[in-house]
Amino acid sequence: MEEKKKIMLAHGGGGRLMADLINRTIVPKFGEGQSVQLTDSAVLDMPAGKLCFTTDSFVVKPLFFNGGDIGKLAVCGTVNDLAVAGAKPVALSLSLILEEGLELEVLERILESIGRTAKNANVPIVTGDTKVVEKGSADSIFINTSGVGVRLDKADPSFARIEPGDAILINGTLGEHGMTIMSQREGLKFQTPLASDCACLHDLTGILYEELGSSVKFMRDPTRGGIAATLNEIAQSARVAVELQEACLPMDKTVQTAADMLGFDLLNIANEGKVLAVVAREDADKALTLWKNHPLGQKAAIIGTITEAADGPLVELVTKIGGRRMVQTPYGRELPRIC
Repeated sequence: MEEKKKIMLAHGGGGRLMADLINRTIVPKFGEGQSVQLTDSAVLDMPAGKLCFTTDSFVVKPLFFNGGDIGKLAVCGTVNDLAVAGAKPVALSLSLILEEGLELEVLERILESIGRTAKNANVPIVTGDTKVVEKGSADSIFINTSGVGVRLDKADPSFARIEPGDAILINGTLGEHGMTIMSQREGLKFQTPLASDCACLHDLTGILYEELGSSVKFMRDPTRGGIAATLNEIAQSARVAVELQEACLPMDKTVQTAADMLGFDLLNIANEGKVLAVVAREDADKALTLWKNHPLGQKAAIIGTITEAADGPLVELVTKIGGRRMVQTPYGRELPRIC
């Protein structure tokens, strides 16, 4: 049996082997039209206006999961951080930290996914970096992506603009990414397979900003810590209270079953294709309709309201039977290595 080719320390040494890795393996996977500049920095022709800049690192385990992989996750995560800030993503950078012994076939699958996701999102990868570390110093592959975007003219998201009466929307069901990762780790199988919601959301967020303008007060993608962490951040930063309606929360039955089996609260579980939006009450229904007409928002719902913080900033869940419970920020990591 032919031995599979693997990453060696020499691939990160700055010599011919590294040049071959970059030129023959990495860059070609970004697809036709992806303009990767093999210089120390990229030169971008940016339109006038406010720029948004973000960076993120990805260390998910397993590397491949139903609905995505670490490569797709890296592109979507950075695109989404720009999108919720009201920006149109313009360009991404890609940095790879490779562990000695990583199979080249695995690397190529990840790179193909990165190229495909970036191309579908119409956001080019324009520069990057590659490092190789000794076996045992990393876990196969770590990825860092940074992104630059141009703020949309009608976008002005800010904690300061949130006020009592505003509605809270989400574009779909909760916890799919986190529970997909966890079910694969635990070897759980269901009649309806779990799949990550990993997706680029800039078209979805752009619709709301362009159509509703100043009525959109704030957006955030509820990744680590789920909507519990995001809503508590909103409450604390805007000095308001949040009232969630349990009956309105969109839940997938299979995801809920998995969470119940493993003892998790879906409010705390990570999402990678969801966005929370705080919208002026008078435009909430219009926002909901706009999202429901988009493929990534067909299960969108109005899930709560911003209220006065009479007893201080807090998040409360009104249960289906009319009771109330506080929703707190998760103390630590609910699930390890989910993004």
